[in-house]
Order: sequence, then structure tokens, then C-alpha cells
Amino acid sequence: MTFPRPTLTDLRNQAQADLQSALPGTDALARYSNLSILAHILAGLATGHYGYLDYIARQATPFTATGEMLEGWAGLKAVTRKPATAAAGTVTFTGAAGATIPAGTSVLRGDGLAFATTAEVTLGAAGSAPVPIACIVAGAAGNSPVGTAFSLTSGVVGIASAATTTTAISGGGEVEGDNSLRSRMLLAYANPPQGGSASDYRQWSLAVPGVTRAWVTPAGMGPNTVVLYFMMDDAQAALGGYPQGANGVAAEELRDKPATGDQLALANAIYVKQPVTPIVYAIAPRPNSLTFTIAGIGGATASLKAAIATAIRTALFINAVPGGRTNISAIEAAIAAVNGSAGFVITNVEASAGFVTPGAAGNIVSLTGRLPVLGEVVFQ
Repeated sequence: MTFPRPTLTDLRNQAQADLQSALPGTDALARYSNLSILAHILAGLATGHYGYLDYIARQATPFTATGEMLEGWAGLKAVTRKPATAAAGTVTFTGAAGATIPAGTSVLRGDGLAFATTAEVTLGAAGSAPVPIACIVAGAAGNSPVGTAFSLTSGVVGIASAATTTTAISGGGEVEGDNSLRSRMLLAYANPPQGGSASDYRQWSLAVPGVTRAWVTPAGMGPNTVVLYFMMDDAQAALGGYPQGANGVAAEELRDKPATGDQLALANAIYVKQPVTPIVYAIAPRPNSLTFTIAGIGGATASLKAAIATAIRTALFINAVPGGRTNISAIEAAIAAVNGSAGFVITNVEASAGFVTPGAAGNIVSLTGRLPVLGEVVFQ
């Protein structure tokens, strides 16, 4: 049973009662009496002490610790806070054929955020070329959608100053928050290292900056292989959270084709930790878009419909598995928790890359590598 912390009012009342009991004939309840003021002072000091004791109690266990104390508890299991990541991508510059943009050239986004080119690029015969750039400041602020305007901060011979993105600039993420760090830490406490178990691979994957969800499939590409499906829900939010790059193995793994982009970053991070025998593949899931038909709440307001859609997305975020089964009961429980949804009935579920069983509104089974995501909710 937890200790019930007294409120400031409780402490004031207790101090006033104690003073009146200790000094018969006095009135500690009068608003401006010295004893009343003293009772308020004592109560304020006491509530401060209770607050500090609460803080100590929270930091004394990994379940509730925060900030530096949480990092200390996590460090005991070699779990560290993931740093912020810088957004990167390409912009298309135009100019004279054969003109060169040097690596490290400063580029500004339309709002003044600074980027820099990461490789030297020479324009081809068409007079244009995609140029890789990265934000000089780590964080989600650098993520930019297709069509964002950029410009050179200083002239480059033969190169037009203005440029635009033809693909999204993504990958920028903030420093890992306490809740995410705590989840990974508790996973490490509950699953001691086993030299290459499924839980080991999941923990290794979640430790990579930008990775928010990961699933392990033993023998997913045949005997002696491990397939890691993963999502980057924050760093690649503009692209649905899906990793950007080509699926494959680590750069030093010579038994198959290396990955690129986000997949290569994950594969390389795993390669230095995994047992030497398995071939590990980093793979981005593809969507299994779901359409739900819901009856029983006719006349639902726009806000209620939006809340139900959010509840379904949250349930899928927590329970969905690439190529696995997602129980409809988890989705029903999420909808039932929405205020005003009483009486709802899921009458049909359609999957773009899987099937539903048993019946039209049963559990959702996704095809290999397909991750269930909400496509549409139809209200009858």
C-alpha cells in the first residue's frame, strides 16, 4: 500500500490543532494571529519535505526514475539515451553541364535553417543533379517535405542558387525521451543477454538512433538467417515511419548484398554485436492497409470519429506485427475506451495485404513483411 501524502491544507489544519492543544486558551485559527501564521509556515516547510521525499522515492527505483537518475539506472544494463539525429536527403540543383558543387557547401532552407552538402557532385549533360545534404543541427526541425525551397549561401560558378527537394529530407529525430529510455531499460532488466536470442536482437535494434519498433523473425530468409523488421516512427514521420533505403545486410557482411540508408545503419549497428554465424537482414515493413466498417453509433460527431480513428491507430501501433496476427479484440478494447463509442460494432475489416479470420470482422493476418496500418474507417 502506498503512503498517502498529506495535502498542504491537511498539514495546516494539523499544525493549527497541535498549537491549540499545546497552548490552551490560545486561538491558532484566527486569520492574522501569530499562531495561525506560524502554523502556515510549519505546514509549508513540511509539504516541501514531503515533496523531496517523494522525489527520492521516485528516483530510488528504475520504474519511476527520471532524467539523470533514470540514465544511471539504465547504465547498469548498458542502456544509454539515444542522441538526436540530423535530417538528410537530396536537393536538385541546376546549372551548366560539368559544373561542380563541392562537399561542405552551405545551403539554406527557405526559413533560414542551415544545411551543408555531404559529397561533391558534378552536374551531368542535362544540367541538373541531385545533391546530398544534411542539416547542421540535429533534431526533427530539419525534416523537409518534397518541394521545399533551398538556396546556396554563396555563389558557386555555373550553379543556379535556387534548388528544391524532389524527395523528402528526413531522418531528423530528437533526443530520446524518458518514456522510451525507460521502456528499453526495463526490457533489458527483464531479458538478460542470451548471446543472440530474439530479445537480444530486439534490444540491439531499439538502441539504434531513430528506431522505435523492431520485430525479430528467425530463419526469415532461410536457415541460418535472422530478419529484423523495424520502424522509425519519429525520424521518418513524414513518410509514415517507414525506413528509407534498400533492404539488405551490413556493409562488412560479405555473404549477401549490403543494405542502404536506414537499413544499412541498423544492419551495421547489429553486425558488431551479433553472433558470427547468422546472416542478419535489416528490412523495412510494407503496409497492410486496413479498412474498418463500424456500425451502431450513427450520427457520430466528427470529433468522435477522429477519436475512434486515433484509438485504432494506437492499438495497431502497440499490437501490430509484420507478417503476424493482430487480434481484433485489442482494437475493440481501444475503441470501447473512447468516450461516446458505446454500442459500436465492427461489421467488416478489409486488408490490402492479408486476410481476416474467422468471419468478416475477425483477427487480422498479414502477409510476410506487411505491417497492419489504418487505411480508412467507414461509419454506417
